[in-house]
Amino acid sequence: MSSILAVLFDCDGVIADSEESWNEIDREHLQHYGVPDYRGQYKPQVIGKSFLLAGGFYRDFFKIEVPLEEMVEQRTGVAAKFYAETIPTFAGVTDVLVALRERGLKLALATSSVGALIHPFLERNDIAQYFDFVVTGEQVEHGKPHPDIYLKAAAGVGTEPGQCLVVEDALAGLQAGRSAGCQTVAIPDARWLDPKEFEGKADFQIENISELLELVSRLR
Repeated sequence: MSSILAVLFDCDGVIADSEESWNEIDREHLQHYGVPDYRGQYKPQVIGKSFLLAGGFYRDFFKIEVPLEEMVEQRTGVAAKFYAETIPTFAGVTDVLVALRERGLKLALATSSVGALIHPFLERNDIAQYFDFVVTGEQVEHGKPHPDIYLKAAAGVGTEPGQCLVVEDALAGLQAGRSAGCQTVAIPDARWLDPKEFEGKADFQIENISELLELVSRLR
């Protein structure tokens, strides 16, 4: 494997401790379309995927007869308040970002979420300054699991994909990273996902973001 020169982070479930909030966001979103009492039962079908793909799943599964673009806009509006006001980072995130920058690594954020959510979140948690490049879901034609977003992130930090480490919590994101030609590390959140399902889906697997520093040291 090539030496790592850049780390490309997913946001939700890696930087942002947001998955519990997404259960609430999607419950409110689906209630708007007459779906009662959603509790995140179908999180595995939407986690890590673009708003268009997630919206398409919900529309088809619950037989919601409205344009997909309308559903994406409505879901974004519900989520915006959570990202601007309440969603925290995981413990240790800032320390990891600082340490990686001090080691001379380029850092990018590559998220399926849209900029209207992510930029307020980064600013409120005072971590925007650590990323050399940010690419959000609406900036690429094909969302995760397609490789577009990680190819754009690698180009954005001026690094070949093979010299990038993608950090993901979702199978769709890992597929995107591997398809882009990046090295990948999985951090599945055992509260929502079965870590056993990630075996063989990434080059590396760790339990929390603080373990990333030791891994990066081995890869440089």
